[in-house]
Amino acid sequence: MLSCVCWLQPFLVLLTSVLLTLGQNCPFNCLCPDPHTVDCSGKGLTRLPDSIPLDVRRLLLSDNWIQRIPADFLVLYSDLVYLDLRNNSLSHIEPGTLSTSSRLVFLDLGSNNLTEIPKGTFGESRSLIKLRLGNNPHLSMVNEDAFLGLTSLRELELERNALSGLEVGALSQLPSLRLVRLEGNPWVCNCNFASLFAWLMENQHKLTNGVDGLECLLPMDERRVPLNQLSQDSFRECKGTLTLTDLLIIIFSGISVSVVAIIASFFLASTVHCFQRWSKGNKTEEEESE
Repeated sequence: MLSCVCWLQPFLVLLTSVLLTLGQNCPFNCLCPDPHTVDCSGKGLTRLPDSIPLDVRRLLLSDNWIQRIPADFLVLYSDLVYLDLRNNSLSHIEPGTLSTSSRLVFLDLGSNNLTEIPKGTFGESRSLIKLRLGNNPHLSMVNEDAFLGLTSLRELELERNALSGLEVGALSQLPSLRLVRLEGNPWVCNCNFASLFAWLMENQHKLTNGVDGLECLLPMDERRVPLNQLSQDSFRECKGTLTLTDLLIIIFSGISVSVVAIIASFFLASTVHCFQRWSKGNKTEEEESE
């Protein structure tokens, strides 16, 4: 019996040491079920907790009142692969905040107060596989290059936001995309929506239920119609309609041509004037010599 106790003693000492270490590294009022997981969900936090272990891999911060993420927050947590910030009070993500998260695989920013997703928000998080941005009731703008560099992203959730339109380039730049959720947005069926509609029809297999359940508003009569009742012919009038970009290009081209024409006219007039003066000078010299 004594020999068994002697054999177990080193094991018990080691176990106690590990438990004490975990307790010391775990943020106050949070749970750390394993050495690489920190669970601070539903703790009433208004900011990120202090003393997060540097080797954390799963960080759970959902159901709090966190309003911002410091731009340098992820610099020290290079092992982080799972970050859950669902149901907080985030209104924006500072550019560059997520650009250092090279190993991040899962990111949940759903149910927050985000208003836009600008270019460079996610840097080039090439390991990111699943991105949740749904249930942000004020999210009305997603930059065309918002997801640029997310070459491994397979699942993108943008459901139940305030999106009336979306540049199709934001989706076509995701080569690994397998699932996208877009239902519950106030889409507007105007000419700006035509390209997205074409993409949706060609990529119905990437939608949860195809285009079923997706609706858009007809500007003419303020009526909402299901997308499955529309076709490419519904947007045939847009083929001859110039977009704002087209108009700007035309205006810029016209201004450029005008400037070039003015410069050319000035140069030609100067040349003619100089030639006339030269001819007049030669004629005067000839008359004097005679």
